[in-house]
Amino acid sequence: QVQLVESGGGLVQAGGSLRLSCAASGRSFSTNAMGWFRQAPGKAREFVAAISWSGSSTDYVDSAKGRFTISRDNAKNTIYLQMNSLKPEDTAVYYCAAQYSSSWYGTSAAFWGQGTQVTVSS
Repeated sequence: QVQLVESGGGLVQAGGSLRLSCAASGRSFSTNAMGWFRQAPGKAREFVAAISWSGSSTDYVDSAKGRFTISRDNAKNTIYLQMNSLKPEDTAVYYCAAQYSSSWYGTSAAFWGQGTQVTVSS
């Protein structure tokens, strides 16, 4: 069974940092593009960041540029999202996702994690 399991969420004060992890199991994702999405209460799910299979290409939503960094370790079948200078508006459930393609396209995904809560207090 293919699973994406997120961890690392929690409660942090504004200006703080968190590092999310997404561990994949059931198959290797070393040739798949992977990404992070988030969904705040009452809002639609939003693309946050994505990374190509090799890690050579990344993309971010404008609000995350300069603050968030996506990375991956294919040997561990894991991707990460380092989030710095967090703001209350970053509060959301963060989801890991994977596509079948090697580079990320669009906002749909073939595989989804169950999500991890990130809460940023002011």
